[in-house]
Amino acid sequence: MKRLLYVLTIIFLFGSCSKKEIKIIEIPFDFGINNAEPNLVAQNGKLSLSWVNSIRGKEATLFYTQLENDAWSAPTKITSGNDWFVNWADFPANATNGDLLLTSHLKKSAAGTYTYDVVLNLQQLNGEIVKKNFLLNTDGVKAEHGFVSIIPNTTEGFFITWLDGRNTVMEMKESHHKAMTIRTAEVSKDGTVFNEVQLDGRTCDCCQTSITATENGPLIVYRDRSNTEIRDIYYSEQINGVWNEPKAVFKDNWKINGCPVNGPKVVANNKTIAVSWFTAANGNPKVKLAFSTDSKVNFKEPIVLNDVAAIGRVDVAFINEKEVLVTYMESDEMKTYLRCKKVSVSGEVSKTFTISEINASRSTGVPQLEILNNEAYIVWTISNDKKNQIKTVKFNLNGF
Repeated sequence: MKRLLYVLTIIFLFGSCSKKEIKIIEIPFDFGINNAEPNLVAQNGKLSLSWVNSIRGKEATLFYTQLENDAWSAPTKITSGNDWFVNWADFPANATNGDLLLTSHLKKSAAGTYTYDVVLNLQQLNGEIVKKNFLLNTDGVKAEHGFVSIIPNTTEGFFITWLDGRNTVMEMKESHHKAMTIRTAEVSKDGTVFNEVQLDGRTCDCCQTSITATENGPLIVYRDRSNTEIRDIYYSEQINGVWNEPKAVFKDNWKINGCPVNGPKVVANNKTIAVSWFTAANGNPKVKLAFSTDSKVNFKEPIVLNDVAAIGRVDVAFINEKEVLVTYMESDEMKTYLRCKKVSVSGEVSKTFTISEINASRSTGVPQLEILNNEAYIVWTISNDKKNQIKTVKFNLNGF
């Protein structure tokens, strides 16, 4: 069936004396209702999307598709079950390496609300199963495991990171909210999980993780949690096969006695690395971006991007070697918006561009951004009459 592209024209003011037209094009998502938890990934020159189709209390199904000629291809069913943990913030991950696809989802391991494991599926893009429904975490502890990020290895297989609550269970007698840990491992082309390492023994409970490949190796960012409840963004990089001691991207000194459910995002282009994140230190909610441009990771003073009250839920992608696009949510006194700005490594920041008005609730999920062939693609969840659906749009970056 021929697909139609719906075009919304928006006048974008760039500078004081010029007007440029940006056309936001909606890409139809014609795969029924009750779709949510999208994860958009650009790898190997293609856009991939995974999501969950579910109704509360009933079966959940993980689907996967790729964008072909500006249309989503017929989706592939990865797996399904009626014992999953489905959550707006802890969405499934996906990554490709050659013709291999690795996905994750969360499966309940006991009756407790936060007792679930990370389950992986490895298959070829043609649908041939390599290894089905195998555990990432093999600790056997009935605890929380989730917030997965995956990237392809430079040769074959994948790097993967996640938050892990195996140690939390041992401390539950003292407090219900003892700290999670962050771990990383590799997954081989046959589905073997190996080289598992704990990076940090005390992290924020439920903020998304993020991982990217730099010229030195993989680098992971996450929200740390100090003994005094400072929850700032930290990173760890692997050099010559060894993960280094985590360091702060920037010390916001945000003290909060609970998880903000608002993770960072990291991307790399050769030696240039960009990290975007949300903080509300001193009661002032902000979206920030910091660059590192040296061979040795050394993040510069962050740039504040929001114009009104920040909500966060950030994403970032490189436009070229010198510029990134950052998406984020913010609210004024009347409405909430999904917005973006272009930022250069030299610190130049574009005017704000509003992609869409957006619902501030959890049902919106975490909007996803990728850039491919000078086009920005954004995906998020909309909710009408309590029925979730995924919205995908794109616009050409020449408008900037």
